[in-house]
Amino acid sequence: MSTVLLFCAPAPVIVSAEGYNLDVKFVEGMRAHAAAWDGPVRCVLWETPVTIPFDGVFRPEELGFDLTVLPAGAPVPHHLLDVASVASVSIDMPNFRDTMTVARAKSVPVVLTLEYTLETRLRIVWLDEGVGLPRRLRRSLWQLSHERRLRAAMRAAAGVQFNGYPAFDAYAPLSRSPMQYFDNRMKPDLLASDVDMAARATYLRGGAPLRLIHSGRFEPMKGAQDLLPVMAALRAQGVDATLDIYGSGSLEGQIRAGLSAFGGSVRLHSAVDFETELVPISRTQADVFLSCHRQSDPSCSYLEAMGCGLAVAGYANRMWARLSADTHAGHAAPMGNIDALAAIIAGWDRDREPLITAANAGLGFARTHDFPDEFNRRMDHLRACAA
Repeated sequence: MSTVLLFCAPAPVIVSAEGYNLDVKFVEGMRAHAAAWDGPVRCVLWETPVTIPFDGVFRPEELGFDLTVLPAGAPVPHHLLDVASVASVSIDMPNFRDTMTVARAKSVPVVLTLEYTLETRLRIVWLDEGVGLPRRLRRSLWQLSHERRLRAAMRAAAGVQFNGYPAFDAYAPLSRSPMQYFDNRMKPDLLASDVDMAARATYLRGGAPLRLIHSGRFEPMKGAQDLLPVMAALRAQGVDATLDIYGSGSLEGQIRAGLSAFGGSVRLHSAVDFETELVPISRTQADVFLSCHRQSDPSCSYLEAMGCGLAVAGYANRMWARLSADTHAGHAAPMGNIDALAAIIAGWDRDREPLITAANAGLGFARTHDFPDEFNRRMDHLRACAA
């Protein structure tokens, strides 16, 4: 007998005459679930009037899974839970507790997914430059109250899937079936090859300028405002390096305005396709992934950069501090310390062998945590909770 897997996710969606405007990464993930699950896979999303940076337009018949789109804040229709065998519910949704209540009344096991700790959620509030002090204080108080509800939900759920170290370390003891995973998009054929690694090592040992790369959203909480200052600090330390920046966001204008000071050594690019452009570029035209993340989110950028054979230099948020220590794939600088972050890269510039060693260590870790490995572990956990 087939089982029905119901996803209630916080992914943004915009409905238009052409179809559904969705994050491409989300659609790829849902298609993988649909292919691996023994039975129908259904998904519930809520309309979100925001810009979706890495998006695509999909007709319903192109998706490969059943999608129900609801108005913002609307409850999950009971008929979807009537036929569900297990429900995967993001704890980041504002109405997740209502969904859990109905699911429990219908004896449907709920597996929660969680990425952010209370510390990270509060940091996001205080890094939002578009919000005044009174609203920041109100939002912080709400988060403190909301934390109690999150903890109660994790105790009640059949299981919880935690993305990355910080959430797992903070909350795993609350769950009867906790599971840790590392979200990323690196399929085996995308991982850096031995030829890639040998070519990069030859380049580095030849003394050529270090090639830095950064990709992601240009937002304060992602630390994009520090990219150019790091390059300025490197220049002050006598390091000849280049930086290619890929992405988009609210700080794009600020970054673009500062490019002229670097005489072409820092280049800004629009967001590009992950598999066909960003990965090949990272594997063959870069040496170091520069991360200025100021929050402890489990960014997939770390694993994806490591999978491309890049060493990583970043701030010591709770995710990268732990990941760098466990993998030796790079180094972590004190949070917000631009000079210290530049000093890490300057050290690699003077002595290239530790940089090559870090890149190989990161690739080794990424090979054991690629997308199929992490995905299969998550699916096994869902099946176990459904049973």
